[in-house]
Order: sequence, then structure tokens, then C-alpha cells
Amino acid sequence: MNDTIIAGLLGLLEGLTEFLPVSSTGHVLLAGHFFGFQSTGRAFEVLIQLGAILAIFGVYAKLLIETFVAAPRDPQARRFIGSVLIAFLPAVVIGVLAHDFIKRVLFETPVLIAVMLILGGVVLLFVDRWKLEVRHNDATKLPLATAFKIGVIQCLAMIPGTSRSGATIVGAMLMGVSKRAAAEFSFFLSMPTMAGAFAYDLYKNRDALNSDDLGLIGIGFVAAFVSAVFIVRGLLSFVSRHGYGLFGWWRIILGTLVLLAIAAGY
Repeated sequence: MNDTIIAGLLGLLEGLTEFLPVSSTGHVLLAGHFFGFQSTGRAFEVLIQLGAILAIFGVYAKLLIETFVAAPRDPQARRFIGSVLIAFLPAVVIGVLAHDFIKRVLFETPVLIAVMLILGGVVLLFVDRWKLEVRHNDATKLPLATAFKIGVIQCLAMIPGTSRSGATIVGAMLMGVSKRAAAEFSFFLSMPTMAGAFAYDLYKNRDALNSDDLGLIGIGFVAAFVSAVFIVRGLLSFVSRHGYGLFGWWRIILGTLVLLAIAAGY
């Protein structure tokens, strides 16, 4: 299978998993491992994520545009924007300080990714079944302190296999945010987080990437955008009715299969 086809498949996988609490980066890295796909500086796996994030803007464009237009005169609009930016700040600090370690060590450890998938699945199952008190039902009206704590928890997702959306959703639910609102806030937080990761990773790899690398990234980027649109539209209604248990089991099963495959020499 040539790299162009693999890039398209990995892009589709990224878009399908970015907003599910299953770790899109973990899925893409593991799939790339078994396909024998090695991107320059591991930039492909990070840069294609912006394609999935653009799907969020497509779905929430009206709300986002109205919020920014109203911000100069509407305290609630400014509070919403502020909550997302405050939640984004911890990822900026940790991401810059730990960037090289994450890319050179954590991204290259399939066993760690599989273990984190399993552990995250267990946590997700536990929290999903726990009868938590719901105090916040609107993702645009979270207290700033709550938003900041969610942002701190998001940093755990820098360990591949943890899941950015999974960490933020679980963290939000533990702080009294409803399942639907937790997913929505995770959506909103993903935009500055992944846009920042895209810009910083592109800067770090600016001298290493060639035209072939950029072509593969472009293919993965488009594929991620297309597949993510369908997930964003359906995820909120699914979790409102069924919760997150299915994703917890998927993580555990996948992580176990990966460990068995690695033990068998694959």
C-alpha cells in the first residue's frame, strides 16, 4: 500500500476519532505503526488534526460568529470566550515545554499508547456509570475556575492514548458538567488547542518538511475534515441517550488487541 493511500486512510481515522473519547492520536499512531508509515518529525499526525477541528467551526459557525460579534457589548459572550481561552492556557505551557519529549519518546512507544487506551477505557466506564451531580448544563456558561481545571486535565492527553476529548469530558463531568455540555465544551476547547498545536508543530518542522510531506499532510487534512463533520453532528445526540460506555469498551478491547499483536512480534 503506498503512502498516498495510507495518508488518506489515516486522515479518515483521525476525523472519525478526534471528538470521540478514544484518542485520535493513539489510533493514528498505532495504525501508522502497523502500516509501517513513518512521517517526517511525526508532523503528519499532528498537522492533520486541524482538518478535523475545522469541522467544528463548520457546525458551530453561526454560534461562534454571533459570539464574537456580540463580545464587545455582551458580558456573557466575553465570559464564554474567556472560559475557552483560560482552559487553553495550560496546554500552551506544557505543550511548549514538553514538545520534544512527547514527539521523540511518547509518540514512538506503541506499548504505552495501548496501556493508556486500556486505562482510559476503565476510567471512562467508571465515570459514565457514576451518578454524578449535574450543576452545569450549558457549555457556554461554565465558571472560569471550572474551565481552567478542565484545561489542566486536558494536558494529560499529551500522553498519546489518553485522548484529549476523553480527558476533558471526564474532567468536566467530575466537576458537575452534564454529558452533553462536557462534549460541547470539549469541542470548543479543541479549536484553540489544536490550532496552537498545528502552528507550533509546523514551526518546529518547517525546515524538515518537503513537498512530498506537505502533499501527504494535505491529503490527510482533507480526509480528516470530511469524516469529522459526520461525527460532530451525531455525537452529541448519541452521548445524550447512551453515554460513553461504548467508547470505554472500545478502548479496552483495542488496547488489549494491540498489546497482543506487539507481543506476537507485529
